[in-house]
Amino acid sequence: MPEIIHDVVGIGNAIVDIIGRCKEEFLVKHGAPKGRMRLVEAETVSKLYDDMGPGIEISGGSVANTMVGIASFGGKAAFIGKVADDEFGRIFAHDIRAAGVVFNTKAAQGKTPTARSLILVTPDGERTMNTFLGVSPELARSEVDADLISSARIVYLEGYLFDRPEAKAAFRQAADIAEKSGRQVALTLSDPFCVDRHRSEFLELIRSRVDILFANEAEITSLYQTSSFDEAARRAQADTKLAALTRSEKGSVILSQGKSVAVPAAPVAKVVDTTGAGDLYAAGFLYGVASGRDVETAGRLGSLAAAEIISHIGARPQVRLKDLARAKGLLA
Repeated sequence: MPEIIHDVVGIGNAIVDIIGRCKEEFLVKHGAPKGRMRLVEAETVSKLYDDMGPGIEISGGSVANTMVGIASFGGKAAFIGKVADDEFGRIFAHDIRAAGVVFNTKAAQGKTPTARSLILVTPDGERTMNTFLGVSPELARSEVDADLISSARIVYLEGYLFDRPEAKAAFRQAADIAEKSGRQVALTLSDPFCVDRHRSEFLELIRSRVDILFANEAEITSLYQTSSFDEAARRAQADTKLAALTRSEKGSVILSQGKSVAVPAAPVAKVVDTTGAGDLYAAGFLYGVASGRDVETAGRLGSLAAAEIISHIGARPQVRLKDLARAKGLLA
């Protein structure tokens, strides 16, 4: 069996996030459904970019955010994702490496640009994502680094990446490599609309290949086509080995070995921006599992990271999560 070097290797969309504030009327004007992620074309993202106010540009994407969070906990994380050889591609690569995450995927040559997501934050802290995927979904099987996958305790897969056949094939290849190397496979469902598009394939993957499932309340109820969280959780418990289901201010529910553990949300003085809350919850949870903590402690690490991230603009921690967790008595 290969030597374990990394705690988690993530595979997902490599996106540069451009985060700015707006009023709700701005969302209405541009037809952007509040609190959701929508895929847009280059023309739409350019128009939004021209119309929006000042923004913060930073490497993003759901699983990329999670890998940065794991690094902030002191874990060893790596990321596989596709960028173009352009300005935004260079921003992404520099930023994620500066955060302590290994990123070696070669930049693509050609006309298709690096992905961008315009994240519009309303005064109530809710974020609305307008994402142009660019070259990101063109990740191919040849770009899945087998040695890197084998070097990690857990490989973490992003549901958003499931839309293109090339990326889907890369997804399954990574799961194959992890399984053959005796590693765990984790999956995030990413978004209710994503679940709607791929429900049957997600269910097959969860039942046969996934060791750790992440979903929020909207995603898990969509997966099982029910309005009842309790019913969705009951069905998830039958289908999964380990699942972490997040419920915003209600905290999270962890399903493991026939048991259900409720973890309260960590307190936060004011919700400023919910961007990345689920991503950072996953960071804390995955770091906890990879470092041998019990699932309740892993859930508390996730809640702590999520609370930190929603207390300010952007999906990058403003304090070192390892120090924060030590101060709360969750890490030695």
